[in-house]
Amino acid sequence: MKSFSFAPISSKKSKILILGTMPGIKSLELNQYYGHSQNNFWRFLFLILEEEFSYDYEIRKNLLLKNNIALWDVLQFCDRIGSLDSAIKNEIANDFEDFLEKHPHIDTILFNGQKAAAFFKKYVHLNKDYQKFILPSTSPANASKALDTKLNEWKVLKTLL
Repeated sequence: MKSFSFAPISSKKSKILILGTMPGIKSLELNQYYGHSQNNFWRFLFLILEEEFSYDYEIRKNLLLKNNIALWDVLQFCDRIGSLDSAIKNEIANDFEDFLEKHPHIDTILFNGQKAAAFFKKYVHLNKDYQKFILPSTSPANASKALDTKLNEWKVLKTLL
């Protein structure tokens, strides 16, 4: 199945960029980043940013924007059966040179999982240095760490704001 990433959620004020790999099936169906109800991405962000949790996608997007956080995926396109990153084939990266040129305040990149970081390292070569953090994937498929452990690692976000 051919998969395409979403447009980024960002503003000219964005300072932090969070990168996933590629939307999964449920996210693509809903046309929402991290749309799978068992993915902990939005729960983590609302907890870390000390806001009341919401299922409303507009409120979720506004949470990012008001905290100067941009959200995107490393990959623009891939072939994949299912939602697992391990099934990704024939991938093409997004144009980060153009994106980061249009978002000059971004100085930190957070990767939602090892695979996002690996694809970024493989395909993206930038002239500017960015502070980078590889965080545990919020996907329900990542059961290698306890939920509390993952959340604690994601709390680095709060220190970067």
